[in-house]
Amino acid sequence: LVHLAIIHCIPDLALCSIAQLPKEVLEIQNDLFQTPLHLAVYLEQPSVIQALIHKGVNPGLQDRNGNTPLHLACEQQRLQCAQQLLQGTTPPDGTPEPQRHHQDLQLQNWQGLACLHISTLKGNIRMMSLLLKSGANIDVQEGTSGKTPLHLAVECHNHRAVQFLLQNGAYVDAQMYNGCTPLHLAVGRKDATIAAILSHSGADTLLRNMENETAQDLADGNDDILALLPFDDLKISGKPVVCSE
Repeated sequence: LVHLAIIHCIPDLALCSIAQLPKEVLEIQNDLFQTPLHLAVYLEQPSVIQALIHKGVNPGLQDRNGNTPLHLACEQQRLQCAQQLLQGTTPPDGTPEPQRHHQDLQLQNWQGLACLHISTLKGNIRMMSLLLKSGANIDVQEGTSGKTPLHLAVECHNHRAVQFLLQNGAYVDAQMYNGCTPLHLAVGRKDATIAAILSHSGADTLLRNMENETAQDLADGNDDILALLPFDDLKISGKPVVCSE
């Protein structure tokens, strides 16, 4: 009944049912493993989300794609829904709230994506800011290739997201499972603007990936990119020689 009330956008019936039913019933998943909370996010019903959270339902249950309601809020860019999921509100009658479930912001869906990865791919700075303020790990690695949000922002050529992440403490030299840093990706994609941002933020141009390539190696022949990278090393047979003063 609760699932149907939400699907057919009858919030009064949904809210009445939520008030009467125990949370164990309100956590029942349909054939797609969606709880009423998933559906309320899909259909952008923040009042229903608020009532479910106040009732103490578990916001960490995953649907058939491994998405929690917060994953969906990031995917659908429902900022108000995400705020309700992360914060909730004090009930108007002032009664104490039930014990809340801990929201695991590093939890990955079946594609290996945490919520911050999804909001970064969407380029939603406000959602990214909300997640970081709520305790999301800015350097969380996605499960398939080890990319951090900074890697994803570089791949999307999103200069604004790159700057936002760096300003909020993202590790500029984070390495994927194959050893590539965000600078490797920027140079490989011939994105001079982002390469400059990363370089000015202290990116190490001599870190090697698993193919033994540095960002400078990848920039070879691209004068526009090479001009942006500090080049104060001496190489013999392709190997850097470090000189101490």
